[in-house]
Amino acid sequence: MRINNSKNSGKKISKKFKFSWKNIILYGFLFLFLMFLTFGISGFEDQTTKSAPISQIIQDVKNNKVSQISVSDTKLVVSYKDGGKVSSQKEPNTSIYEVLKNSNVDPSKVNITIKDETGVNTWINIISSILPVILMVAFFYFIFRQARGAQESIFSFGSSRAKAFNRDFPNTTFDNVAGVEEAKQELSEVVDFLKSPEKYRAMGARTPKGVLLVGPSGTGKTLLARAVAGEARVAFFSIAGSEFMEMLVGVGAARVRDLFNTAKKSQPAIIFIDEIDAIGRQRGAGIMGGHDEREQTLNQILVEMDGFTPNEQLCVMAATNRPDILDPALIRPGRFDRRIALTLPDIEGRKAILKIHARNKPFVKDIDWDKVAKRTVGFSGADLENMLNEAAILAARLGKTAIDMSDLEEAATKVKLGPEKKRLQTDEDKKITAYHESGHAIVSYVMPHMDRVHRISVVGRGLSLGHTLIPPAEDRVHETKTRLMEQIATMLGGRAAEELEFSEMTTGAADDIEKATQLARTMVIDYGMSDMGPLSFDIERARMFYESSDISESTRAKIDVEIKKIIDEGYRNAVSILKKNKKKLNAVAEELAKKETLDGDEFEKIMKKNGEEKIEVKASLTA
Repeated sequence: MRINNSKNSGKKISKKFKFSWKNIILYGFLFLFLMFLTFGISGFEDQTTKSAPISQIIQDVKNNKVSQISVSDTKLVVSYKDGGKVSSQKEPNTSIYEVLKNSNVDPSKVNITIKDETGVNTWINIISSILPVILMVAFFYFIFRQARGAQESIFSFGSSRAKAFNRDFPNTTFDNVAGVEEAKQELSEVVDFLKSPEKYRAMGARTPKGVLLVGPSGTGKTLLARAVAGEARVAFFSIAGSEFMEMLVGVGAARVRDLFNTAKKSQPAIIFIDEIDAIGRQRGAGIMGGHDEREQTLNQILVEMDGFTPNEQLCVMAATNRPDILDPALIRPGRFDRRIALTLPDIEGRKAILKIHARNKPFVKDIDWDKVAKRTVGFSGADLENMLNEAAILAARLGKTAIDMSDLEEAATKVKLGPEKKRLQTDEDKKITAYHESGHAIVSYVMPHMDRVHRISVVGRGLSLGHTLIPPAEDRVHETKTRLMEQIATMLGGRAAEELEFSEMTTGAADDIEKATQLARTMVIDYGMSDMGPLSFDIERARMFYESSDISESTRAKIDVEIKKIIDEGYRNAVSILKKNKKKLNAVAEELAKKETLDGDEFEKIMKKNGEEKIEVKASLTA
């Protein structure tokens, strides 16, 4: 098991770093030592002293220019009376005195010093003979050690890759989680089971074997698992579903066995498997058949969770945002006894989440958190945390000492639509974008069940050239057919405004058309909101390559006709509304092109000018 501890990991890194420097220094000394054995001390001296032939040395001695000759074996270092110094070589086994006498030079004219290096040369010869053998032995030792390490790593494939946390870590508790009160209540019982199992055993109850956390991304599934571990103060093992898989067959099942065996030794304990859909997909839905590595891993999990060996105080928690593809044997009671659904937070949940993430950030005193919570309908907990972080970054970049409402507004828009991009647009492009966004806003304003327009802008964000923000005014559980039809008409208001003003179509409505078509398709095949009646058509379900569709071609053609009817009805309504409000369309577009951004109050002021009231539309909006 690998322990996820920042201090330990830091020590490992520092040790590795020091060890590498030690190797560099060691190799450096070894290189210098080899150079010393090769050249010797005198060899290094020769690099800084000029060389001269022995005949010139003899001639200089004869001319009384030399003051001293230092002899070391065959090497001569000659010092001149004028301070110069040269080196030379003599024949081996001959004395410098013999050389001078044979050249008719009196040796007494110069001071001759002879260095005895017989012992040093003997040691150098011995080391030169032994060192190659030592280096050869060290080389083979290094090779065998590397081979042994590789062999051990091969046999360690079956070890679990889960990160283990002790009872003092993590320090996350339920106080750090907000917006999911029902889930916290369910999980608090699991915590009580793990902390005080005796009182439940007295009543004949057993610890829940598994808890499955289901919900969209960013709703706090992983955070809740950490909070359960922090509350229970038990051993906590965390692993992602993809970490079980390996290129070798059988490795995933071996890692599952190792994980559960390690967790059983640390009971009471919690095993958390994040993104369990990576290995928990329904069996038999793949091309590989029953010997697929993923299915082998899933089978081992099924056995460990509900096999012959009972797990007294071991709870498995798992998280996924795709529960529909999980194998039925995995999510049945007895394996995952509890299924906790996490949804996007409501207004009270968002206020609680904002309060948690705003603890260590400076805000101005007049922040209206109720307004911020209403502004962020549809945001997940992760979106809210990211929004506050972006607001803090923006305030710091502008040199502010506290975060204000303008920073929060810009951060919320950035999280939803992306960063602001000041593209260079021609006057024609800006005019087209202004009419496009004005068409969205006016159609939405006229529709009786649509929410209030929050902001209109021709400043690009992300991939869009402009945007019209219409955030939900409240949290809704149900959507009516009338509201959905109004949303489609609002989406197509941009294209209708372009065609009405310029008698032309542009590419700017591509994203609107895609979203409107998708919504209309969902109304037909999922919600039964068409003339085909309350039928559900599972068109998107993935099938095997050899399976045929259970929907006939004639039914598919009828679905296409119903989708087109809804789109055509929405577009006709958009065109009709804009024709009746052509003057207002021109006024809003001109003001938008001038200011680039209009907030909701400025937009409504233009719409209500000259005492005109909001137009009520009839129930003919329903298809």
